[in-house]
Amino acid sequence: MGKGLVDELKKEFEIEDEWLPMEIHPGTPQEGVLLEEKFPGFDREAMYANLRRSGAPYGIDFGTMKVLSNSRKALEAGEFAREHGKFDEYHELIFHAYFTETRDIGEVELLVELAQKAGLDADELRAALEDGRYLPRLESTLDLAHHYGITGTPTFVINNKYALVGAQPLDRMRAALRQIAAEEQAE
Repeated sequence: MGKGLVDELKKEFEIEDEWLPMEIHPGTPQEGVLLEEKFPGFDREAMYANLRRSGAPYGIDFGTMKVLSNSRKALEAGEFAREHGKFDEYHELIFHAYFTETRDIGEVELLVELAQKAGLDADELRAALEDGRYLPRLESTLDLAHHYGITGTPTFVINNKYALVGAQPLDRMRAALRQIAAEEQAE
């Protein structure tokens, strides 16, 4: 949803985007956790109805997840893909696997499968995940998130001083970008 939204906004605004790895629930066990256990009393159906409404304009079909995956390895694999020039391809595949197919992105074999589909070397990815070479990038992004007070994704940081949190409708993002541009011109 975020990528499709940004791509649409790029048709109207000069945007240079950089997608950063953000682990929202770093305490999630490696095997994941049932959403009902992690968030007792939360209304999963209402949340997914909202996500489906938000994703529809971008052709995104959200499945109904039951498990919150541990995303650390998936984010590390994303950094591997970025380093090898395949971030966009990998990002689309991992997003679809998790949010549409509701697969467990904490499973290394799934990450390897998706990386191969994106044109990446499976053995190199396995080695990178085993040695944790991308963990410092995740920690750096977490520090940056704390700096901006970010607690959710997607979060759009604009000109290093404005933060828009959550999946926003296209019209709201357009209005925010116009307002930011006007404020910056007035300075």
